[in-house]
Amino acid sequence: MEQIKILVGLASCGIAAGANKIYEKISAIKEQEKLNFELTKTGCVGMCYREPLVEVIDDTGSYLYGEIDDVRITEIIEKHIKTGEPVKEYIVKTDLFENEDDSYCKNQVKIALRNCGVINPEVIEEYENAGGYLAVKKILNNNISQETVIQTIIDSGLRGRGGGGFPTGLKWKFAFNSKSDEKYIICNADEGDPGAFMDRSVLEGDPHSVLEGMTIAAYAIGATQGVIYCRAEYPLAIKRLNIAIDQSRAKGYLGKDIYGKKGWNFDIYVKEGAGAFVCGEETALMASVEGRRGMPRKRPPFPAVSGLWKKPTNINNVETFANVPYIVLNGAQSFNKYGTEKSKGTKVFALTGKIKRGGLVEVPMGISIKDIIFKHGGGIQGDKKFKAVQLGGPSGGCIPDYLAETPVDYDSILATGAIMGSGGMVVMDETTCMVDMARFFLDFTQKESCGKCTFCRIGTKRMLEILTRICEGEGKEGDIELLEELAYQIKDSSLCGLGQTAPNPVLTTIKYFRNEYEAHIRDKKCPAKSCKKLITYTVNPEKCTGCTVCAKNCPVNAISGERKQVHFIDQEVCIKCGVCFSKCKFEAINLS
Repeated sequence: MEQIKILVGLASCGIAAGANKIYEKISAIKEQEKLNFELTKTGCVGMCYREPLVEVIDDTGSYLYGEIDDVRITEIIEKHIKTGEPVKEYIVKTDLFENEDDSYCKNQVKIALRNCGVINPEVIEEYENAGGYLAVKKILNNNISQETVIQTIIDSGLRGRGGGGFPTGLKWKFAFNSKSDEKYIICNADEGDPGAFMDRSVLEGDPHSVLEGMTIAAYAIGATQGVIYCRAEYPLAIKRLNIAIDQSRAKGYLGKDIYGKKGWNFDIYVKEGAGAFVCGEETALMASVEGRRGMPRKRPPFPAVSGLWKKPTNINNVETFANVPYIVLNGAQSFNKYGTEKSKGTKVFALTGKIKRGGLVEVPMGISIKDIIFKHGGGIQGDKKFKAVQLGGPSGGCIPDYLAETPVDYDSILATGAIMGSGGMVVMDETTCMVDMARFFLDFTQKESCGKCTFCRIGTKRMLEILTRICEGEGKEGDIELLEELAYQIKDSSLCGLGQTAPNPVLTTIKYFRNEYEAHIRDKKCPAKSCKKLITYTVNPEKCTGCTVCAKNCPVNAISGERKQVHFIDQEVCIKCGVCFSKCKFEAINLS
């Protein structure tokens, strides 16, 4: 019998759920009872909704256990580790039998996430054993030219996974054609797309894939220095990146004469950003790396001609670089066989919001929004009605339920008014107010505006003021048209992508949910019954039993009535906190 191996998912999502304590518990039991098994850590497994996750691998197969606590891990060790009997009721994934979580995993194709949740990200040998660094060695051993490497990336159809979707190989070709003795490779790991935590998960779970991807890009364009721009709010990602960089230097994969090739010098360092959303824009990012305020500049010149320190620079994001070693090692066709005509390969999505199964999924391009939400995500929490999905983060757009069959590819998503972004999917149900959702995202982009452009700085503020008024019941006729006018002026007049896309949530919600705006303005009602100032709580006399629970819990004493008599809510005193609604056991509080 082979030695049993236990892997604990110790990415940020797992640690937040208490996985580090589970790891310590397993370690303590192993030491106290002198048990013979290998204990190791891994990155994000993807099933974040089942954290903490522990995988047991023995000679019969692999068993992934979910929602592990002290009691469960003790039972797993007693039964599975000691006697070889898996605890079936805690298993969320195994190839040996079916369970309710299989649809989450089914039809996923993991390329960018191929090693996440599989290897220990802090051990370079595990990456090498999984085929790591073979792509670079393939290039060197076969004397593959720079032009051939670039053409391979072009033929693969890989487009930038950071949101813009520009062809990666073409971007490399531009930088290659720029004549300079000094060129740079930058990895943008500062994506600010809420919910789009896949970049962080790759850095935490498979940092060497990013380093190898950057090294291949450096070879292709002739760069000698690489920078990973990562927000300081990702301490675990930064820690594991630095461990990986040190290990790669020790192996001769970074530094001078790397891979034993005389004269090939390439090194990488991590630059910690301050978390400014605007620094996801490439020219603002480079300004920050140079020690200046993160503000965008006019283009041209583009970074491929004049970028970091005014030298030719190539910038891609984490997911893009993670795909590169796979493509070079296995060929362009291994990647472009997935996806659609203009959107090749796979895409990682972060599912969040009102969805049953939140986490990371990697699926072929072209899959429908509906399939991602209902087949992988398991549908809507509480089996409520699916209303919309926000795709592309705060600069994205809201796609309504009746467009759920839309294929997920760059052009189809753009046609809806949303953008692919980094892949964050925020799912909304019938209780979500679309006007308030637009206000929420615009509040974020307005605060993150660098202030350089007048239309972005002031225009988004005026739009936010209008949206706030509407949500507070003070909207007036003409507000919708004014929002549209401001939105288009901001899009047309802003310098960078933040300003150009900031109005998207407003424009898409007006396009698809105009009736909700009109209800707020004309009827002073929120159809979703979400906007606090547009809600009225009343007592249903047919259901009220006079139990006095609502009156006792009302923080402002707005509810009166004798015991076993119908109660009454004084609307002038009521602060619309909703405590009575949540406390009533007889559903006697009406919400309108």
